[in-house]
Amino acid sequence: MAFCLVPDLIFPALTDVTAEALRSRGITFLMMDFDNTIVPYTTDVPTEKMRAWIEAMKASGIGLCVVSNSKKPRVVTFCKTYGLDCVTHAKKPFQKGISECLTRFHLRPSQAALVGDQIYTDVLGANCAGLTSILVSAIDNHTIWLKLRHVAELPFIAWGKRRIRYEKH
Repeated sequence: MAFCLVPDLIFPALTDVTAEALRSRGITFLMMDFDNTIVPYTTDVPTEKMRAWIEAMKASGIGLCVVSNSKKPRVVTFCKTYGLDCVTHAKKPFQKGISECLTRFHLRPSQAALVGDQIYTDVLGANCAGLTSILVSAIDNHTIWLKLRHVAELPFIAWGKRRIRYEKH
């Protein structure tokens, strides 16, 4: 698919993504980044709001799977605790983890979205795979490198917001 750094959808946080918003685009399955999308890098304990969102999404019938580049066991432990499927060592923006998830759940790219906090891994990986790309704000840019990465992403975020506004008219 096309190399594109512009997200299809932008939400303030993962908990703002709704089953209705996904279904309106024909999406029945949501792949989710883990670190700084579901929980900060520094913990594996979700907020009460995130815990409730996970349960509501599971109840809505939208399929969920964590697709993470992390190699740390905390991702698998989290997913077991909260009843989520997961793919680790995903190597986003490359297609390894995304393709593994599509194959495991017998999905066409048009049925799925990938949500994450990074343009250069999550959005690019989703766009290259033909998925709907969803960008959310990072939970905590706690290092200088994360802050600098965010600054480098600002033009693509602005372009995405402009495109989304244009599509609504």
